[in-house]
Amino acid sequence: MRLTVAATLLAATPMLAFAVGSGSLNPPTPTETTEDCAEGLVFDLATQTCMTPEQSTNDDSAMMDAVRELAYAGRYADARTVLDQLDPADSMVQTYYGFTARKTGDVDGAMSFYQTALTIDPDNNLARSYMGQGMVAMGDLVGAQAQLSEIRARDGRQTWAEVALRMAIDTGTGPSY
Repeated sequence: MRLTVAATLLAATPMLAFAVGSGSLNPPTPTETTEDCAEGLVFDLATQTCMTPEQSTNDDSAMMDAVRELAYAGRYADARTVLDQLDPADSMVQTYYGFTARKTGDVDGAMSFYQTALTIDPDNNLARSYMGQGMVAMGDLVGAQAQLSEIRARDGRQTWAEVALRMAIDTGTGPSY
C-alpha cells in the first residue's frame, strides 16, 4: 500500500521526479566520465581527455556534474575524489560528502556532513532530504518527519527533495540518487 501511495504521487505529478541537484527531470546523463574514463578519472572538457580531478581544468559546475554522475553510477570513492577538489565551505559539497558517506555505510559521518551543509545553508532542502532518508534507515521516523516538515516550510513542496523523503518515510527506502 505504501509503495502504491508513493508511486501514485510520482505518477500524478511527474515534475516532482527531479534528479538531485540538477533541476532536471532525469537522473544524471552518463558522459565520458562514467562511460570512457577509468576509475579515478574525470573527463576534462577543455582537453577532451580523461584525467585526474586534480589535473582537470573543469569549472566547479562541471565538477559538481561529475560528482552527481559518479554518485548515481555508484562510484562513491571517485565522487569523493572530485569533491576533494571543491570548496568545502560550499553547502552542496558537504551534502554530497554526506550522500557518499551514507551510501558507503557511514551513516553517522553522513549526518555530520549534512549538519555542516545545513549550518552553511539552512535552506538546503537536498541536505534535509538526504538527512531524513538517513534517519529513516536508522529507524528515526520522527526525525525524518521533522526534516520533511522543514523542507515544506522552506518552499520545498512538490520538489524532488520532498517526494524522495516522503517515499522513504512511506516505504522505508529512499531513492538510489
